[in-house]
Amino acid sequence: MNTIFNDIRTAFTRQGNALNQLILINILVFVSLILLEVIMTFTLGDQYYLWVVRELSLPSDPGMFIRRPWTLFTYFFTHRGFLHIIFNMLNLYWFGQLIREYLGDKKLVSLYILGGLAGGLLYLLVYNFVPFFIIRGSAVMIGASASVLAITVAAATLLPDFSFNLILFGPVKIKWIALFLILLSISGAVGQNAGGNIAHLGGAILGYVFVRQLQRGNDLGRPIHSFWSFITNLFTRRPKMKVTYNNPGTATAYRTVPNKPSQTEIDIILDKISQSGYESLSKEEKQKLFQASQKE
Repeated sequence: MNTIFNDIRTAFTRQGNALNQLILINILVFVSLILLEVIMTFTLGDQYYLWVVRELSLPSDPGMFIRRPWTLFTYFFTHRGFLHIIFNMLNLYWFGQLIREYLGDKKLVSLYILGGLAGGLLYLLVYNFVPFFIIRGSAVMIGASASVLAITVAAATLLPDFSFNLILFGPVKIKWIALFLILLSISGAVGQNAGGNIAHLGGAILGYVFVRQLQRGNDLGRPIHSFWSFITNLFTRRPKMKVTYNNPGTATAYRTVPNKPSQTEIDIILDKISQSGYESLSKEEKQKLFQASQKE
């Protein structure tokens, strides 16, 4: 048991590990809900477990949302059902690896959070202003699908011709995978899971806009970067500064920091990715992109 807790603590204290951290948070919430369901059902009653789930789910009713505003954030870390979380985490891992490789951990976290927020806000707007959904009545929503689709569409926008080898289909460009998922969400917007599919579309729009703005030099995720850095710094020890003595009685403390690429250089690299793909970058260009993602 101590080994498990040590592994979890290591995952959250190790820098450059945002993808694993996002997946781990989702899994921990999922496992915690399973344990709570078993414990509460056999002790207090399942109504208490349902209350916990309700406190984490995003309601479409504006009065309920005002009383539980935190659900706009908690819903995209909450899952019920093994297939639900497995499908989302696999897609998060596959497409998150691409985002992490050429844009870095901070952009990945920004896309996940902003995609979830965009999906939740579109869900609230549609259910309260579109007559078709108003007639359907109130609903609640959980799941990371909006966040995951934001990352998927962002990856397809930057690397449209990158291919995944799919079982039975062989190599398929991710732009077609993203398009298929978007069409699937559009077709499901009038189905049983209408709210979830509406949120998917909000995440997809955010993913596309995020990358296009990034290519223009506008980083929509800067507030998320600052908040995430604050959280991770709470669990990370600061590196010790090296002290050298130049003259007797005089000490100089310094830490070597690599030169940060200019925004013009990053824009040129991003344009090259859009036109020729990430594989066309030189080793130096990949290093510049990595440095920019770490220092912004």
